[in-house]
Amino acid sequence: MANDMSTHTDTAITIRPCVQGDEQALALVGQSTFLEAFAGILDGADVIAHCQRQHDAQLYRDWLALPAMRLWLAEATPGGAPVGYLVLSPASLPVANPQPDDLEIKRIYLLHRFQGQRVGQRLMQAALAQARASGAGRVLLGVYAENHDALAFYARCGFAQLGRRTFRVGRTDYQDVILGMTL
Repeated sequence: MANDMSTHTDTAITIRPCVQGDEQALALVGQSTFLEAFAGILDGADVIAHCQRQHDAQLYRDWLALPAMRLWLAEATPGGAPVGYLVLSPASLPVANPQPDDLEIKRIYLLHRFQGQRVGQRLMQAALAQARASGAGRVLLGVYAENHDALAFYARCGFAQLGRRTFRVGRTDYQDVILGMTL
């Protein structure tokens, strides 16, 4: 008898702050979710090159060593397999009125089959609670302009559009929407 792996409504997901040693799990989720989201949209060679640069374990190791960066990992239980994560950092997005206390949701990634179970919302709540506790006045994020599901999720969370930016993957430019939320 085959197992039905298409739904995971009975899988419990834990959210925890990341620690040194989580870099391989973060890299795996980053690469997997980027491929899952952009296969068939971006050139395959560009996806691979992007993941090698932007989802390398060393990048996450470096981020984990920075006190200004906060990362959370979503893990399936039992077993603790990584299924998502969120990175909160000092803001570096091009906005009209940058504030010194702005923070940025640099990445929030979740494997598709775990979406719709409030895991993204729980990751976001952890980050927003940390942002408020640190005294941030606003949280920013950038999202691919054609990612309508993500845009709808961020709107439900209370984010509003502040601007746009261009980002390059491989040889192609894409448009991001920059969103913000006042805390």
